[in-house]
Amino acid sequence: MRKGFTRKPQGDEPRAQGKNYITPSGLQRLKDEHRFLLTRDRPAVAEVVAWAASNGDRSENADYQYGKRRLRQIDGRIRFLTKRIEAAEVVDPEAPRAGQAGTRAFFGATVRYANAAGAERVVSIVGTDEVDINRNHISWVSPLGRALMKSTVGDSVVLQAPGGTECLTVLGVCYERISVEPFREPPGSEASAKALSRRRSQ
Repeated sequence: MRKGFTRKPQGDEPRAQGKNYITPSGLQRLKDEHRFLLTRDRPAVAEVVAWAASNGDRSENADYQYGKRRLRQIDGRIRFLTKRIEAAEVVDPEAPRAGQAGTRAFFGATVRYANAAGAERVVSIVGTDEVDINRNHISWVSPLGRALMKSTVGDSVVLQAPGGTECLTVLGVCYERISVEPFREPPGSEASAKALSRRRSQ
């Protein structure tokens, strides 16, 4: 095992400004949500708004006011997703890596490390749109992600977190498929309610 070294991430380390590094499954989830909002949820809400607008005084029409507010929320989310998708830089964790690129922790790596007390943990370094604490998916720009970046087995890295400074030892680095939670249609959406209503009327 190579002799470990201590690396302290610097605050001025270069970042890829404007780029949205993301795994293939993470990008697919963004696209699935974008498609759902654009082709199903927004049209369903717009239909409710049109119906409510036909019922008279809009200033005292709760359905109309709620619908308009919901449309603004949906449009905001669509704009956000559009920008994230357009800025996406897809990195496949399963793509072949040669030399140090396969042994050091970069975006898409799954890293096993231990703290000073010997407690071990395994995390996967993913994009900011893919963070999932339950799956141990951490952002590449998070304090832990930045501390582990470019490390290899045997290295000691310094984690600077809001709770204090901690020394971690890297025990393993590998690249494998990272399963991202797929997009699921929200059960309370207008599109879901409309589909349920159609099924009940059949």
